[in-house]
Order: sequence, then structure tokens, then C-alpha cells
Amino acid sequence: MVQNSTKKRLVTSFNNLSQEQQEEVKMLYPRGFTEVMTRIDKPNGDFFYVVPYETEEISYLVKIDVKIDDVPDDGADDDYFGDDELNGADEIQDDGSEDDDME
Repeated sequence: MVQNSTKKRLVTSFNNLSQEQQEEVKMLYPRGFTEVMTRIDKPNGDFFYVVPYETEEISYLVKIDVKIDDVPDDGADDDYFGDDELNGADEIQDDGSEDDDME
């Protein structure tokens, strides 16, 4: 009889791994996950990011929490610059001299 040598495949959250497995994942990717992350799109339009992690028995796709900057641009910075001028630029005077305190 031939034993089935395929690994079990699981998708799990990083937080659901044991502390030891979390440390192994961190050691596997010491420079972070950015270069190895894969985006998984769900049928309902949601998505999540995963990184691969393998043990002898299981091949994991580990979900990694990613903060997406979804704050809308409400124009709060618009009043700092306008009409191609810096506000307060008239008060700045250049007298042409430089401070030479380092002699």
C-alpha cells in the first residue's frame, strides 16, 4: 500500500498559530512580509494577504493583517498652499548672510 505523501493545506491567521510557529514565521521572513505576500481575493469582493509557511505535516497560507490607508483626502492640506505661493513667504527675508558659528 502506498502512503499519501501530500501535505494538508490550511489557511489560518497569524494570531491562530502557536507562539512557537509565530516565531518560526518571523525567523523565516526576517526582513518582513512585503516581498512574499500574496493577495487573495474572495468572491464577495473582500481580500486578504497571506505568506507561505510549511511544517512537515501542513502547508499553511498565513493571513497577515495589513493596514490599508483608506482615509479620504478631505482637502485639509489645501489651505497651506494656494495660488502658487507659500503662506507667510512675504515675512521670510533673505539678507544673503550665512551663520558662520562653526569656526
